Amino acid sequence: MDRAVTNRRKITEVKSVCCYCGTGCGVVIETDGVHLLNVRGDPDHPVNRGQLCIKGQTLAAAHVRTGRATRPLIRPKRGAAFQPTDWDTALRLNAERFAQIIATHGPDAVAFYVSGQLLTEDYYLFNKLARGLVGTNNIDSNSRLCMSSAVTAYKTTLGSDTVPCCYEDIDLADLYLLAGSNAAITHPILFRRIEVAKNRHPERQILVIDPRRSETAAYADLHLAIQPGTDTFLFAAMLHVLVWERLIDEAFIATHTEGFEALRRELAELTPGAVSPICGLSPETIVDAARRFGNAQAPLSFWCQGLNQSIHGTSNGVALIHLHLATGKIGRPGMGPFSLTGQPNAMGGRETGTMATLLPGHRDPNSEKDRSELAHLWGIPSLPERPGKTAVEIFDALAEGTIKAIWIACTNPAHSFPHLERATEALRRAEWVVLQDAWQDTETAPFADLLLPAATWGEKEGTMTNSERRISRVRAAVPPPGEAKPDWWIVQAFARHLGKALGISERAERLFFFPTEEAIFLDYARTTAGTDIAIETLTYATLDQLGPQQWPFTSGQSQARPFSDHRFSYPDGKARFQTLDRSRLPEPIDARHPFLLITGRLRDQWHGMSRTGRIPQLFRHDPEPVVRMNRTDLERRGWREGDLLRLRSRRGELILPVATADEVRSGHLFLAMHWGRRSLAGEGSNALTLAATDPLSRQPHLKHAAVRVEKCHLPWRTVILRRSDHPDDPIEPLLQWQAALCPLVAEFPYAALTLDEGRWPILRVTLAHSTPPEDELLERLASLLALSGPELLQYEDRSNHILKRARIAERQLTGILLSGETAAAHWLCEAIKNGTQTDTFHRWLFAPLAEPPLADLTSSRIVCNCRMVSETAIRSAVAAGADLERLQAELGCGTVCGSCLPEIRKITLEARVVQ
Repeated sequence: MDRAVTNRRKITEVKSVCCYCGTGCGVVIETDGVHLLNVRGDPDHPVNRGQLCIKGQTLAAAHVRTGRATRPLIRPKRGAAFQPTDWDTALRLNAERFAQIIATHGPDAVAFYVSGQLLTEDYYLFNKLARGLVGTNNIDSNSRLCMSSAVTAYKTTLGSDTVPCCYEDIDLADLYLLAGSNAAITHPILFRRIEVAKNRHPERQILVIDPRRSETAAYADLHLAIQPGTDTFLFAAMLHVLVWERLIDEAFIATHTEGFEALRRELAELTPGAVSPICGLSPETIVDAARRFGNAQAPLSFWCQGLNQSIHGTSNGVALIHLHLATGKIGRPGMGPFSLTGQPNAMGGRETGTMATLLPGHRDPNSEKDRSELAHLWGIPSLPERPGKTAVEIFDALAEGTIKAIWIACTNPAHSFPHLERATEALRRAEWVVLQDAWQDTETAPFADLLLPAATWGEKEGTMTNSERRISRVRAAVPPPGEAKPDWWIVQAFARHLGKALGISERAERLFFFPTEEAIFLDYARTTAGTDIAIETLTYATLDQLGPQQWPFTSGQSQARPFSDHRFSYPDGKARFQTLDRSRLPEPIDARHPFLLITGRLRDQWHGMSRTGRIPQLFRHDPEPVVRMNRTDLERRGWREGDLLRLRSRRGELILPVATADEVRSGHLFLAMHWGRRSLAGEGSNALTLAATDPLSRQPHLKHAAVRVEKCHLPWRTVILRRSDHPDDPIEPLLQWQAALCPLVAEFPYAALTLDEGRWPILRVTLAHSTPPEDELLERLASLLALSGPELLQYEDRSNHILKRARIAERQLTGILLSGETAAAHWLCEAIKNGTQTDTFHRWLFAPLAEPPLADLTSSRIVCNCRMVSETAIRSAVAAGADLERLQAELGCGTVCGSCLPEIRKITLEARVVQ
């Protein structure tokens, strides 16, 4: 689609799919062939119909130069500097190391740990490499940390990893049950469809099960503020009520299921009264929830990490699916269990078998028949029989030395893994670590021996499958920078080198012969013939002509809802009820660790922030890392908002400022999962979490950890705020400064490195120390940010260890350093972000003023990031009588992606209570 010609460069539009979360929104990329200029929602895509959340809208801004991996890099030993090399040398050396280890220790001495960010074609080739050429099942993806419990729950109940619903069901359901999902901010486009349906049909019910009164829970008709880790008990008690009140479908159970009588006996003791003290809910609330579900004609149940990331994640999913099987409310329009994925192509990984427990086409690596079938399709004698290790098991084996080499592709385990100290120690002990990524500055990069530069979103072609089984084309809009290559290209080139090194060149050439992405897709599609995900007739041309399609795709059309005939995937066509895992949290609180830490997500950030963490706009809503605590707990201890707290679990510790959060229950803490070493002076959030896993799915229990909390006495504070001096290049200098500062700020007990934005993007550095920092260290920090030199304004009080410097250019403040006294930091931050003329506040520049001297310098958090509407503006309008509709009309907030609507409603409600 050619749109215009500007500055001699043709602006074109390319249709693709967003790379955040599993919703799978279609996007339109505007490009001049060199740069990504803009990204907007695709009005023709059936998933989002033109809508797009703020993360997707800012995708073009993530294409920065700083931190990009553009050349293969290698180093002679750990700790040494990386040296550039060429692709042939890099791949040959990598093949020699893998071949040496395989020849000496066998194929199971190597492992592959890949990512839900990969495209289906990349996934498939990694899988073919591991199982078909190397001969190991040691391949897992970071989807293990996301939805492997949902996979196991589907397989054990329905007989296959098949999501039985589609997004169209949102419009048709009359009850929405959201469990362990804060969809209002994590899947905002999906949640907007629920909101629209609810607005049109107010009688429809929304039930939310979550320990926190999250943004989603605040919108519910019934919020079940459950005790963490007791979801299975709740679902079982709800089913008990359904049985007792005859709200189950006995005929459906008898005809289409097995195992209900055994479950019925188990349910006998799981009454609402018995479960009530376990779940922290009244029996009446449990009965109420069960009746609402049982009386609904078309209940639709969503679940996500709150259920999956648990030592009984499989049981949580199974217990939820039981509600649908027992009532027969599955496989028909508007109803069914619907797992949401947090990874954009987690489903693609499941389809292609890129997990230790799966093979392509939903085949089972434990089945001789399935292995033989796939070996025949690939033209090889056999597939490995030994079970592969899952993600946590791979890292355990690295630590033990039984796995010697690991290839990590497009994921960042040194940030995302639980019990980070153990995970990073495993990487240290590994003999050979390969990191294939678009970024060379992630937390995992320091552990790599070889770094292979990969193309990233907007630079590569292929397909992705979203949460409703819909396959969409992902298209490139610009070429990758430097020598970066598409992931599939890297795998294929390596496979041919490895074939030579292992003396099996003929097999390697025969298995890896793909000239294009579509050739890989067709080879993969061929492996699905005769399976429940059959797409062997699907081609790129079909997708281009018909648009995104759901699997199975047979007779030229998609199937929106599998199991519509109520014949499930077990050989006898019957679904299975399962026994339930009624274990509790792996780490309950005790006297030494009296707080329960709950982890979750921020509205505008994504995973380890390797992409979103480079976009200042996405920090407007949550500018700095904090731990959230209930007001009662805070006041009881005499602590104040902003105090630094030290959180200690049995595995590690982290220092963070505290923020008041009424949505968090007393005794609980909430910490966002996103913060890592690139933002903090510690390991990051996962320094505290534990690596216990579900016994069936092997998914880690990332959601909860017992911690103790104490106030941290670090009275010496330093705040540095800096914006670029170059209007034409406002972002790259900030990212370069941030990268340079990371090693230095690690010397402080507390440090936060974040971005922010008003009219200008800025870098924000916050440091705390028990004593005044050494002059030499402070000067090194200042020098890196060009905050030293005679041209700067300076105030120094040596007796009180106070140092202040200001950098002014063209009557605007472009940088400030405040050490020893930082009261004015917040309004000086506003002055820098907004480019306020220094004439108006020059006299107060170094004054210890907590209150801004000008009203224009009053800070206010941005609530609506799409329209840049602040909390102050919203509160002022509400005080003047505005309701939500008027706020949207006058301020424009909540009218684009809608992610801010829960918060706007909350502000409006609070104002009404005050009035």
